[in-house]
Amino acid sequence: MTEDKPLIIVGGGLAGALAALALAEHQPDLPVLLLESGDCFGGNHTWSFFDSDIPAGAAALVAALNPVRWPRHRVIFPERARLLDMAYNSVSSQALDALVRARLAPDAWRVNTTVAQLHADAVVLASGERLEARGVIDARGPDAAMPGLVLGWQKFVGIEYAARAEDPECATVMDATIPQMDGYRFVYVLPLGADRVLVEDTYYSNGPELDVPVVAARVAELAAQRGLIGPELRREVGILPILIGGDPETFWPASDPIARLGLRGGFFQPTTGYSFSMALRMAAQIGALGDAYDSAALARWSRGAFMAHWRAGRYFRLLNRMLFHAAAPDERYRIFSHFYRLPQDLIARFYAGTLRATDKMRILSGTPPVPIGAAMAALVKRL
Repeated sequence: MTEDKPLIIVGGGLAGALAALALAEHQPDLPVLLLESGDCFGGNHTWSFFDSDIPAGAAALVAALNPVRWPRHRVIFPERARLLDMAYNSVSSQALDALVRARLAPDAWRVNTTVAQLHADAVVLASGERLEARGVIDARGPDAAMPGLVLGWQKFVGIEYAARAEDPECATVMDATIPQMDGYRFVYVLPLGADRVLVEDTYYSNGPELDVPVVAARVAELAAQRGLIGPELRREVGILPILIGGDPETFWPASDPIARLGLRGGFFQPTTGYSFSMALRMAAQIGALGDAYDSAALARWSRGAFMAHWRAGRYFRLLNRMLFHAAAPDERYRIFSHFYRLPQDLIARFYAGTLRATDKMRILSGTPPVPIGAAMAALVKRL
């Protein structure tokens, strides 16, 4: 019987794991099976967010992930430095893995499980085993370069050191007073504990290519310059999509019978590539779907959510066009510096994706940080 078959979530990263946790809490009678190809849930990542990024009703789940919290954060540019009284938070993939194992029944998840095929009513593993399902969700991460979408990239190498930060109560979110290369470049410094600091060398680039050993050497140099000298504890690499344009119907055809979550479904903040807030929102929604957990209903729901997200992101895609097409790569930092002149509440709404009409006008006001002709050409460019 269909009622006896599980809802299978393929991919135990952020989006898939949060969806499974939400279903376990809100639909305890629904059998769920979370499949992960690696040996842990969430991979090796740090997800950061502002308080205003957290959707209503998700505070308890976020608290269970034991986030590190800084009451303030700073940004630094060649012509502007600012300390903002906006709390900043980070969650580790280790915390996500621990929560999944603690809250899901042992028969509700598998690690080290590679999936070969997805169908609307089953999943076939690389081993040949076929798992029957009432519904299937694809949360495996992005499909190559995300066909149909025009993208820029935020990419980074981060190294966690056993070192003590000068101000453990403050996160440095952007320090762009470093040589600009391969697009907009900045260093990101998070004091994760009394003797642990994460240092990231980050780039907003036209391409996703990332020479990890070369950038890791730059991270070590940046850390040493800031007096953060100590043993390397951990290393992480990220290549996040920044949405510039494209055709949503090509990216996600209406004929696709499989639901999607996370980056696989285009659920990320268009300008930062961050997905923590969107993953929480989708998890809350899936927990409230009632009895609609067959593949067809899940596909309609998730594709509809993506299309709504696409429509809501039009303004952000316009800004991204200016960033990638109106500014010379080594001058892109001026756009971010110009943005950080704005009030804190507007900055919070920007990152949360909840801009008001007046916010959108305010962001584009003042002396343009890029040539006006180039900005206009970028805004009308067909992508």
